Amino acid sequence: MDAGAEINLTVKFSGRSIPISTSPDTTVKELKSLLQPLTNVLPRGQKLIFKGKVLVDSQTLKASDLTNGAKLMLMASQGLHQGDGPILKEARTRPIRRDNDACNAAKQKMVTHVDKTRLERWKATGVVALADCNLKAIPDEVWACGTSTRTLDISNNSIQDVPSQIGSLTSMQKFMLNANGLCDESISWEGLASLKFLTVLSMSQNNLTALPLALGSLGSLRHLDIANNKLTSLPDEIGCLTRLELLKANNNRISTIPAHIDGCCTLMEVDLSHNLLLELPETVCNLRNLKALHLSNNGLNTLPHNLFKECTSLCTLGLHNTEITIDNIRQFEGWEGFEERRRLKHQKQLDFRVASSAEFDEGADKK
Repeated sequence: MDAGAEINLTVKFSGRSIPISTSPDTTVKELKSLLQPLTNVLPRGQKLIFKGKVLVDSQTLKASDLTNGAKLMLMASQGLHQGDGPILKEARTRPIRRDNDACNAAKQKMVTHVDKTRLERWKATGVVALADCNLKAIPDEVWACGTSTRTLDISNNSIQDVPSQIGSLTSMQKFMLNANGLCDESISWEGLASLKFLTVLSMSQNNLTALPLALGSLGSLRHLDIANNKLTSLPDEIGCLTRLELLKANNNRISTIPAHIDGCCTLMEVDLSHNLLLELPETVCNLRNLKALHLSNNGLNTLPHNLFKECTSLCTLGLHNTEITIDNIRQFEGWEGFEERRRLKHQKQLDFRVASSAEFDEGADKK
């Protein structure tokens, strides 16, 4: 076999056949890294078997007697998975129940008509609550609310289109459109980007694969929930969200975090668990207000070395099911300060639970 030639392998895993092409000089450990994004199993949770023998991480494929066309079996340790949400199932949406014809007709009517009393209430309160209504489209009456709308909740429906009219709700502060099965083309991002007073945007449990550059125009945004989608990355423009305090991007397919994340200087909590991250940019250390960082179920094997030194408010760090060991991060400068903050927070939570659950009867010892 030529030195530069590749060998084609087939890895059997969970009822699937996964084709892999790589060099015979690739180590078994490197092969496991190649399999990680294809199987959602962390390398240390993989056991590769060839002809009844478990392959050794340090050996090359050639030394392991693997030749072109070889078939391997992959066994995964329970719990050592990452990014397993969106790849295993579609976004969760509320199913439409189909009862009798009269009921279906009434539900269909909800798509295009809202009674006058409800419309008046929306205008008076500023809250348009349409979650769990079996809607297929946003009713026209919503646009009639105009600048009266402060909150619009269309979660758990089957809405397929967020049109440009969304930009007419210029005073809207909270927009929830979770669990609708929305894809990238379903949303008028230009209309959404014109909502200059929007502070909460929640669009989890959809089928989004990318976020537009226009996201950076939402300068008032404080809470952004894009969890349980199919995102592979975050745009650089996310750094323009200088007022963002909470970012939930867990259960996606994100493999890299933009260096411009440090532009989100007010971030206090970031959830990136269940993704395909192998590293974090050093600029994460510039998030001085960061209190909680959730990174469980990723392929990370280290953290930015100044994380504990610079992020002096950090007291919660989730690293479950990653390659990072406690012995590794104990060597980082600032570890002692982080550990003290973590213990203090845990103790406060414990004290609160004890105090709130305790029942005291001052006459209990009297007969």
